Amino acid sequence: MNAGPSRKQTAVQHLQEEFEVSERRACEVVDQPRSTQRYEPSPRDDEAALTKRMLQLAKQRPRFGYRRIGQLLRAEGWQASDTRVYRLWRREGLKVPQQKRKRRRLGTSQNSCFLLKAEQKDHVWCWDFVFDRTMSGSALKWLSIVDEYMRECLTLKVDRSITSEDVVDTLAELFAMRGVPGCIRSDNGPSFIATALRRWLDRVDVETL
Repeated sequence: MNAGPSRKQTAVQHLQEEFEVSERRACEVVDQPRSTQRYEPSPRDDEAALTKRMLQLAKQRPRFGYRRIGQLLRAEGWQASDTRVYRLWRREGLKVPQQKRKRRRLGTSQNSCFLLKAEQKDHVWCWDFVFDRTMSGSALKWLSIVDEYMRECLTLKVDRSITSEDVVDTLAELFAMRGVPGCIRSDNGPSFIATALRRWLDRVDVETL
């Protein structure tokens, strides 16, 4: 069984309860030393005080994630590595806050999907960004390109960062596979990417909305 000691410990307990086998037999099945199975880690002397201070800082600074809270704790003299703070953070049910991004609406009422409605396949494509975070708090960026008439997602690209060059490369690949659409609508992409993209689309003679 390829798992850590704590997971094996849980597995042994499950086997004992479910099949009424001895601890010795259950440990043999999951390849867990009996001494490890019986080991109970004792919390550090400062764990309760550290947890209390971590919760206070998290309340004072609700936009901070566990890494920045850990920096504050270490500045105060606590023995608080990122790994330790993250374990306590998860145990207390805290979550890494997601920063709300201001989205600039680049379109107008004249180019909205209600007035300029797609009439056929590959008539209007729409590109947009979606933002998310991993369990560790790292940012993720998703580029979505959709055929509005077919309601078909043409591509869904994810990366830590997506530049205007990445968007252009993705569109160029789609043009090569599907042909050039009638026009491309931008919902709420960053202005610098939208500007660079529109310049490129103008050069390849594609209308932008």
